[in-house]
Amino acid sequence: MNVLQVSAEIYPLLKTGGLADVTGALPAALTAAGCEVRALLPGFPAVTAGVPASTLIAELQAPWGEAVALRFGTAPALQLGVYWIDAPGLYDRPGNPYHDERQQPYADNQRRFALLGWCAALLGQGLDRRWHPRVVHSHDWHAGLAPAYLAYPQNPAARPAASVHTVHNLAYQGVFAADGFAELGLPPQAYSIQGLEYHGQLSFMKAGLYYADRITTVSPTYAREIQTAQHGCGLDGLLASRSNSLSGILNGVDDAIWNPAHDSLIAHRYDVAHMVGKAAAKAALQQAFGLDQKHDALLFGVVSRLTEQKGMQLMLDHIDELVGRGGQLMVLGSGDAELEAALRLHAAAQPRAVAARFGYDEALAHRIFAASDVTLVPSRFEPCGLTQMYGLKYGALPLVHRVGGLADTVVDCALEELADQRATGFVFDRFEPADYAAALRRAFALYAWRSEWARVRERGMTQRFDWARAASAYLDVYSQAIAVAAAAAA
Repeated sequence: MNVLQVSAEIYPLLKTGGLADVTGALPAALTAAGCEVRALLPGFPAVTAGVPASTLIAELQAPWGEAVALRFGTAPALQLGVYWIDAPGLYDRPGNPYHDERQQPYADNQRRFALLGWCAALLGQGLDRRWHPRVVHSHDWHAGLAPAYLAYPQNPAARPAASVHTVHNLAYQGVFAADGFAELGLPPQAYSIQGLEYHGQLSFMKAGLYYADRITTVSPTYAREIQTAQHGCGLDGLLASRSNSLSGILNGVDDAIWNPAHDSLIAHRYDVAHMVGKAAAKAALQQAFGLDQKHDALLFGVVSRLTEQKGMQLMLDHIDELVGRGGQLMVLGSGDAELEAALRLHAAAQPRAVAARFGYDEALAHRIFAASDVTLVPSRFEPCGLTQMYGLKYGALPLVHRVGGLADTVVDCALEELADQRATGFVFDRFEPADYAAALRRAFALYAWRSEWARVRERGMTQRFDWARAASAYLDVYSQAIAVAAAAAA
């Protein structure tokens, strides 16, 4: 089965968050399951650098009249065929792919990502005569117009590929002013409640959800949550109406990248049977960031965007309690300026117990997971979350809020779960300070019971979150989408 994966980023070429980890790992798993996968990406500098040799597929004119080209080559770092959109005026910009140096979204983001969906649909209609996908798999709002363009093919005689759209985070929807609709090249009926219209604006995410033959999201619990008013971000009605077309498929962890036994980014490797390296990793991180060299201090690690959604305010409000109980905190992330400022104050006030680095550093992220005893993921909502799974793999027990993929992957260390040998971390039910504080206390209590801590850690490290399982589920969804598209064309 030929599958075209459409996304704004892909690891290791370009990464701003977990989306890239997923789109980087899924093609290899699908290939192992018998698919031929190619990726379509915008021609960001990191993407073009990662595809050093390419051939011209087509010279095109975007719906608004801009001359662009579509190129194809192999990304050696991925061992994957990659189509990329050659449009320097839209994509050849330094820094973040989505916003400028003032952290403001680029004013032309509508065109930049409409073009991604438009090119995906052209490939889905046979633009490359040497390779025709049966499924176009679009990821998040950036690629959300792909199913809409496939629903209104430029060549009515063409038999378009089936479409699958994956929601990684419904809170980010790609909403733009309605007066930009005319330049998209879609028919007038696409701007309606039964289409892109969203409270008088355009929603790229809504386009994907409405037009795709099948919808997936990144955990079973999140698939249920987004059909409710609390988590549906204004699209719960549409999602509930399409519940029979919606599947929750838990993300996997790429064992070639995230495994402490052979992780090239950590100096001290270890596995579940030989944990000496983890103690060494902890000591090295403490020394590198000026934390007290206490092997028995409970070290909490955070690798996260610093936003309210990620529960960072809960964490900040309880730093003094964490330190007062003898714990330490290491944070890597960036985001809200006020949260960053508050972390700087805590680190300055308690430099032997609290350290923070701002920005993103892939190697440091690996070192933090290797060194930490606990991975903090107290998110208000979390579609899937990968950091808690990385924490489990690296023996850093996750402390999480019971939502989305966090609920699907972590079992609380309540007495009954300990007795049943199911516990893998610390889970709080309500997004409230008291519930978070209680989970924090459970972590310290279990850490004092070292033999049980070791058993829970071992159980966590042997959990399987492999991409082979996820790939099998996606293959089922692709087959369903192909059947739906065939029935619609009949």
